[in-house]
Amino acid sequence: MGLQDEDIAFHSNIPVPLDITLAVVYSVFGVCSLLGNSMLLYVSYKKKHLLKPAEYFIINLAVSDLGLTLSLYPMAITSSFYHRWLYGKTVCSIYAFCGMLFGICSLTTLTLLSIVCFVKVCCPLYGNRFNSVHGRLLIACAWVYALLFACSPLANWGKYGPEPYGTACCIDWRVSNQHSTARSYTVALFIFCYILPCCVIVSSYMGILVTVNVSRKNMEQHALRKTHMSSIQTILIKLSVAVCIGFFAAWSPYAVVSMWAAFGHYENIPPLAFAFPAMFAKSSTIYNPIIYLMLRPKVRSLMRRDLGTLCHACLNGCLCSQGPAKCCAIHRQTNQFPPSNSSAQPPTVAIKCKDAFECFRHYPQMCSVTNPAANRDPCKDPDNSSSPNT
Repeated sequence: MGLQDEDIAFHSNIPVPLDITLAVVYSVFGVCSLLGNSMLLYVSYKKKHLLKPAEYFIINLAVSDLGLTLSLYPMAITSSFYHRWLYGKTVCSIYAFCGMLFGICSLTTLTLLSIVCFVKVCCPLYGNRFNSVHGRLLIACAWVYALLFACSPLANWGKYGPEPYGTACCIDWRVSNQHSTARSYTVALFIFCYILPCCVIVSSYMGILVTVNVSRKNMEQHALRKTHMSSIQTILIKLSVAVCIGFFAAWSPYAVVSMWAAFGHYENIPPLAFAFPAMFAKSSTIYNPIIYLMLRPKVRSLMRRDLGTLCHACLNGCLCSQGPAKCCAIHRQTNQFPPSNSSAQPPTVAIKCKDAFECFRHYPQMCSVTNPAANRDPCKDPDNSSSPNT
C-alpha cells in the first residue's frame, strides 16, 4: 500500500457530523466503562478474602474490558474528531490486535462463567468441587484462546487493516471478501467466537432457570424457603436475561456485517454498516459492569457504603484544608447528633491527615464522634489528635 493509497484508506468515509457523533458516543462509553470496570475491580479488591472461585471470571472480565477501553477508545475518539485515522499503519495493526484480543477474551470469559454457573446450580455434585485452581486454569485458557485468534492475522491467516469507515481498524474486510484464506478466518471467528458462545450462554442460563424453577416448586410448602428461593430466582432471572441481551446487542450486528463482508458484494456495503456495529461491539465494555454491579444487592450495598465514605472523607479533607474553623464546624455538627448506641462504642482516635485520601484510609476513626463526657473540641486541643479520648 503506497502512501497515497494508505492516506485514502485512513480517511473517514462517513459525514463529519456522524464522525463527531461517534466521537461523543465513544467518549461517554469510555468514561462509563472506565468507572464501571474500575468499581468492579475495587469491589473485588475490598472483598478479596471472600471471593469465590466463580467470581474470578468477573474480575477477569473487568480486566479485559478495561484493557479494551484503554487501548481502543482514546485512538477511536481522537480519530473520529479529526475525521481520519491519525496513527499510521503499524499502530492500526496494534489497535486491531488489542481489539481482537480483549474482545474475544471477554466473550470467552462470559461463556466460561455461564458454564461454571450451570455446573454449580444444576450439577452441585461436580460444581462443589470447583475451586480456585480450576478458576485460574480456565481463565488462562480464555486468554490463550483469545491470543490464538488475535495472532492469526499476524501469521497471514486473515489480515488487519482499516475499517471501511476509516477512523478505526479491525479485520481487513476487503481482503476477506477477495481471498479464500482470509474468508476462512472470518468464518472461523463467526463460528467459534459468536455462534458457539451464543449457544453455550443461552443453553447454560436456560438450564439454570429451569433448575431454579423446579426447586422453587418443590419448596413451596415451606414459607421461609419459598421466600428465599423466590429472591434467588429473581436475581438469577435478571442476571440471565441481562447477560443474554447484552451479548446479543453487542455482538450480533458485527457478526452479521462480517458475514455480509465475507460473502456479499463488498462494494455495495455502506461504511455506516460497519461503523454502527463497531459502536455496539465497543459498548460491551459498559454492559458487563452494569450487569454484575447493579443487579447484585450485596455489591450495591458495598458500593453505596464505600462511596459514601469516600465522599465524607473528601468533604472533610477539603473543609479542613480551608482552615480550622470549618474543620471544627464539621466536628460540632457531628457532635450534635451522636449515635443512639454511642455509649456502647469503644473510645475512638482522631487522626491528623495530610490529605483526603489519607483520611479515607483511616476512616471511620477520623470521623468518629469524641466522647461527649469529655466536653472538649478536638480542633482546639491538639493532644486529642494523637491519643484516645477519655
